[in-house]
Amino acid sequence: MKTYKKAAVALALVTAGSAHAAGIGVRAGTTGIGADVAWSVAPTLSARLGYSGMKFDYDATTDSNIRYDGKLKLSNFNALLDFSPLGPFRITGGFIFNDNKFDAIGTSSAGGGSSLSASVKAGRSAAPYLGVGYGNVSGLGINFYADLGIMFMGSPSATITANCGTLTGGACTNLQNTAAAERARLEDELKNFKYFPVLNIGLTVGF
Repeated sequence: MKTYKKAAVALALVTAGSAHAAGIGVRAGTTGIGADVAWSVAPTLSARLGYSGMKFDYDATTDSNIRYDGKLKLSNFNALLDFSPLGPFRITGGFIFNDNKFDAIGTSSAGGGSSLSASVKAGRSAAPYLGVGYGNVSGLGINFYADLGIMFMGSPSATITANCGTLTGGACTNLQNTAAAERARLEDELKNFKYFPVLNIGLTVGF
């Protein structure tokens, strides 16, 4: 959270002196359910801070046919600049500071109550963002706004722990070796998340 606060303070200090209009918005989409606050910096430029999060079930199966039942946990703090040279249509860029991760339990064929505990995190906690959109949070009145873009989260990083249960000796060692091999397989299964698609829609009230 310290990184998030520093980013928010820095963006606010840079733009506060020239702010003309402001607004707040609520939205939902692929980064979760959240809200934004924004203020204009120039006639075609505004700054935006926001947060969104969500949890939902997500299952994955690797090439070794081990199935992972887990949850994808989204937590995203955005610091963005909206450039609107063509009326309500805009270009948006900035950073999304994220703590997105996938926690799961893999079913082991070794029996004995054994399993694999997996956790996968984004390669970048400060992910660059580039996209397009419609509407501005800092616009006057009640308005619709939307974002479509890509969050460049980097290659995922996985950790997997073997839970041996009642397994002992060689059986437990084999499961631990399986866990080491599964790390690369699970990272490969989730590699598409390095380019996380962002699609959000919401309503804003400006003043």
